[in-house]
Amino acid sequence: MNDLRLFLPCAGGVEAFLAEEVARIVPGARPEPARGGVRLVAAWRDMLALNLRSRLAQRVLVELASGPYAEEAHLYAAARAVAWEIWFTPRQTFKIDLTAQHSPLKSLNFAALTVKDALCDRFRERAGGVRPSVDTRWPQVRVHVHLSARDFTLYIDTSGEPLFKRGWREDTGDAPLKETLAAAMIAASGWDPASGVPLYDPCCGSGTIVIEAAQMACGIAPGALRRFGFENLLPYRPEPWRAMKTEAARGQVENAQAAFGSDLSHRMADFAARNAARAGVERAVQIRGGDALQRLPPVDRPGVLLLNPPYGERIAPGGVARAGRAGREMAVADGGGDFFQQLAAHWKRHYAGWTAWVLTPDLKLPGRMRLAESRRVPLWNGPIECRLFRFDLVEGRAKPAP
Repeated sequence: MNDLRLFLPCAGGVEAFLAEEVARIVPGARPEPARGGVRLVAAWRDMLALNLRSRLAQRVLVELASGPYAEEAHLYAAARAVAWEIWFTPRQTFKIDLTAQHSPLKSLNFAALTVKDALCDRFRERAGGVRPSVDTRWPQVRVHVHLSARDFTLYIDTSGEPLFKRGWREDTGDAPLKETLAAAMIAASGWDPASGVPLYDPCCGSGTIVIEAAQMACGIAPGALRRFGFENLLPYRPEPWRAMKTEAARGQVENAQAAFGSDLSHRMADFAARNAARAGVERAVQIRGGDALQRLPPVDRPGVLLLNPPYGERIAPGGVARAGRAGREMAVADGGGDFFQQLAAHWKRHYAGWTAWVLTPDLKLPGRMRLAESRRVPLWNGPIECRLFRFDLVEGRAKPAP
């Protein structure tokens, strides 16, 4: 288990940041950015460390087989040849997850069923007719299949639940930002908790960005509160894993307030505070309720504004909001467009010297805010193509509308 071929999938645009993170977690590794993730060869212990410490990866997958294919029979032969019995037993449950890009196969469901049949036939042959059962909801083992136009890859998943599920988020609002994307925003901004520069999210929602930043400042591993898929695999030994978690806990530090957040909805601010407590960073954050158009800087020195403004939800000029369906707080229909102009004017009056980073799918946002961006970083929020715009704020008025 010292030459595992690993693939760490990530959101689009995050590949280079993830490669840098992998190199920090696994010294001496040679991570190779690829489309949608990072590849490397590493040991079993390195795989454990990546699951525990990566903030940017969505999963840690072990590649078991790959090659060309043209029909389902090729997938069956490849899956039948994999030594599944060294990874799990026929008494465990499993699930096949299949993704494809430009696959020539007519039915992806049938392709997944073919791999399942091959896996079960292998176990029947090697375990006296006994085969594992399929559990699509709570499987003990997850097998991933990826099909391109010509090639297939079979993986076994060592993470289990996606890595963005850190274990501390219980209180959420509508469409919460994934923790992995929040960490990608922090990485793209270049914010360093050791620098002492404050980080502030004035539209913090349930606190994802603020909590990610605070955990970084306190040295808390993102996977410290959760369980992983590798704990169900045969090569797993609990003693080295417990030692690794103990070592990670010793690296935690008491840190002064490094991250600040606020939200127009006091309900969301309460959610964020409770999430911060579960994440172990309640002393490292300050979260308040309040309108982003009225909140003044939380400290008396320049810092970094980092936000993913909730378009059409929870924001409106002057704090105006109304209840929508199912109690959702919706911005007034004709006021949301002015919010960003007023926000830019507020920043120029009160946040001179700060650097603002705004994640948005609106490529015309700088024009709407009447601010000139100094950088734009492409990032994907699930299937939505976004840009992380950087604005270097100087004192004065926003440019007049053309």
